[in-house]
Formats: sequence, structure tokens, C-alpha cells
Amino acid sequence: MDMLLNNFIEYIKNEKKLSDNTVQSYRRDIEQYITYLEEIGKNDCTTVAPTAFLNYMLYLQKKGKATSTISRCIASTRAFYHYLQMNNLCRVDPTENVHSFKPEKKLPQVLTSHEVNLLLQQPSGVDLKSIRDKAMLELLYATGIRVSELINLNISDLNIDVGYIICRGSDKERIIPLYPRAIASLKKYLSDARPVMIENENDVSLFVNINGKRLTRQGFWKIIKSYQVQAKINKDITPHTLRHSFAAHLLENGADLKSIQEMLGHSDISSTQIYANVIKNKINEVYKNAHPLAKASIKN
Repeated sequence: MDMLLNNFIEYIKNEKKLSDNTVQSYRRDIEQYITYLEEIGKNDCTTVAPTAFLNYMLYLQKKGKATSTISRCIASTRAFYHYLQMNNLCRVDPTENVHSFKPEKKLPQVLTSHEVNLLLQQPSGVDLKSIRDKAMLELLYATGIRVSELINLNISDLNIDVGYIICRGSDKERIIPLYPRAIASLKKYLSDARPVMIENENDVSLFVNINGKRLTRQGFWKIIKSYQVQAKINKDITPHTLRHSFAAHLLENGADLKSIQEMLGHSDISSTQIYANVIKNKINEVYKNAHPLAKASIKN
């Protein structure tokens, strides 16, 4: 079985030209499948019955694997069997009638207004890094832009006098207003920090790292994680968390979904609709915890 796997890996690497990450993902999934077969005494993957493969799916479920992980394992193993059949090494594809598991749609992690304020207060120093970080966090919460969009902003995308940014997405650009505190933080960054931090005065990047180069996504990840620790927020904050919080808080305070969709740059309003579910869940939780009869048992 190991030889078949190695041949398959060579095929998807050299013939299909799949990326290294995808190749390694396929290898891990199929190695896990082969290990399972060996554990149940099956030493030939070319004669596996469909019922045995279904049992493998149940095995993954019992191990607590996410439905998205199981779906990926199905896809990887199916590609493996397609290769075996293409080379006349296998007569029956046990994955043929197995449908991918539909991943559960998780609601995005959203901070409360208090938690957002705690996070935004963390870069409070007067050093260059703190001034820059304060401006970035305020800008993210003010606009809800993606981190990839944040780090790609140029000086020309910011109109500090009028108070808005131009965010240039893949297919269109959008104009998003800024609240006064974000404007003040950006003005301070532009006057006190950026001129000192940039390596080349002709650099058009809005935000740069301590080496004077355009900030990277990985760099921002480290920044926001460090401030999460400082703020003692017990939620898994990611670079997208302020974007989610921006949308949920706007909706919570009366903004319409269409306007939020435009500011977020969603092509389909169904992507924005998920924030309505966040608010609905919050209301249900408040009701359960606050209504005097919500937890009372009904007696006849």
C-alpha cells in the first residue's frame, strides 16, 4: 500500500502539478486511511468494500473529527482511488457513493463593545510601534476591512481631512468613513511615527514594520495576539475578529444589511446575513438568562 501511495503522490505532484500544501494534505489523509485499514487487518487497499469505507467515516466521527476534516478525507481518498482505477489497479471504488459531509456553519467570533474598547486601549505608549498599532486597530474597527486589505493600503487610499478610506478589492473599490478617534490615531501615526519608520521616503505603503517595509499579514497576527493577552480577553481573537465585530455591532445598532454588505465588500448578501444570526443568538442568550420564566419548568 505504501508503494501505491508513493506512486499516487508522484502523480499529483508531477502530472497534476498540485501545490506542496495540497500534496502533503493528500498524503496525510491517505496515510491515516491506510493505518486504519492495517489496524482492522486489511492489508490491501485495492479490495476495500464500500461498507468498510463507510465504517472508516464513522471511525473518524467517533474520534471527534470535524465534518470539514472528514469531507477533506473523502476527497483525498476518492482522488487516490480514481488514480488506482485509471491505472487498472483497482476494480471497485469504495468512495463512489459516499457523499461529502456538509460542514457545520460556525458563527463568527464577535467581541463585545467592552472587549473591543479593551483591545483598542492596549497600544497606549508613545513609542513608534504603539502609535502605529493604535492607528491600525482603530482603522480596522472603524471600517471592517480585511487584514489583507489593511496591509495593502497606500497613503493615497486615505483621505484624512474628509475622513474616509478607499479600499480597493479584487473587482471593485469601496469608500468607507472613519470615526473621529480613528482619524485622530491615524493623524498621529502619519505625523509622529510613519516618517521615522519608513526606509524609503518614496514608499507608498500606509503601514510599515519596524524595518520600514510594508507590514505583512503574519506580522499583524503577532501584533493582535499580543494585545489579546495584554487585554486578558478570553476569546480566540484572529485578524478577522474586528471585522466580524464591526459588522455585528453596526447591525445591533440599527444599520441595514445592505449597507453593511457594501462596507464589507461582500458580493452576496447571504455572506452578510450570518451577522443577523449572531445577533439572534445573542438575543436568545439574553432572554434565557434574564427572563424569570425562561428556565422554569412547565407543570400541568
